[in-house]
Amino acid sequence: MNGSEEVVVSSQIALVGDIGGTNARFALFDLSTQSLQQIQVLACKDYANIDQAITHYLNQQSVSPEQACLAFACPVHNAQVRMTNNHWYFDKQTLKTDLGLKQLRIINDFTALALALPVLSEKDLCQVGEGDSVKDKPKLVMGPGTGMGMAGLVRTQQGWLPIPTEGGHVDFAPRNELEVEVWRYLHRCFEHVSVERILSGSGLVNLYQALAAVSGQEISVVDPSYITTEGCEGTDKLACQTLEMFSEILGAVAGNAALTIGALGGVYIAGGIIPRFKAHFMKSGFRNAFIDKGRFRDYLNAIPSYLVLAEYPGLLGAAQGLVSSERLG
Repeated sequence: MNGSEEVVVSSQIALVGDIGGTNARFALFDLSTQSLQQIQVLACKDYANIDQAITHYLNQQSVSPEQACLAFACPVHNAQVRMTNNHWYFDKQTLKTDLGLKQLRIINDFTALALALPVLSEKDLCQVGEGDSVKDKPKLVMGPGTGMGMAGLVRTQQGWLPIPTEGGHVDFAPRNELEVEVWRYLHRCFEHVSVERILSGSGLVNLYQALAAVSGQEISVVDPSYITTEGCEGTDKLACQTLEMFSEILGAVAGNAALTIGALGGVYIAGGIIPRFKAHFMKSGFRNAFIDKGRFRDYLNAIPSYLVLAEYPGLLGAAQGLVSSERLG
């Protein structure tokens, strides 16, 4: 911040953030107009810790808010928060003090996404398959990004209540012989083969390498963008197969989770991976895998599934975390 600029201390402007393993998204939330302003995306690797990234952002805006709600892609129930997929680590009370905040709310990133669901518009969603949302019934949001997140949303007398989970770390359950072979390969690489080992950016690479090994192909290490690009263009058959299996496994996991919480209000797929191959995903076996649950096929076929297209749903949810603070404890 330029030394000649005046810092505005405001009780009507709050800081909201959506912090993943790769990027930290920040915005100012106007409490009077309920609108997001000055959205900015920072690379986590460019900052030693969260406080430096926030200070950099606020200095650019020349504002010192009194309230903040920050959503993190990791467990947040302890006094100290350690990011799962990057190097950031902080103490909640110390961060609140250092930033000069009167109120600091820390929530899980998929808690924020769950809170965003009721305020998303039709243009923010793309339905995948059949089904109709049942009013006031539980909703489920999940999705692959740097990691794999999942949360529920249930209706109470006080309003919508998010149910945070760490569902991305449940066991990967193979459904056919090829998936069993993929599991065997991954089990040699990892002590625990969670769904995040497949349904994430690094998981996309893990799956590509596993399929190569199963088919006896030798490949060099690739990154997720290679797989999504070559798979969509059809120039790498193994990449095409990877995207298809990725989509099917996501569908199977989503179906399991929908059964677990009775998500008659719909299943919403968020995260940064699927939009990279949206056209391929819309034609994939995702929906068939979602409903392929034997005697409960009809039950799941009635549940709608949506791809979340909103650019910054996590920031919308973090803002709702301020508005709904009394329900979040």
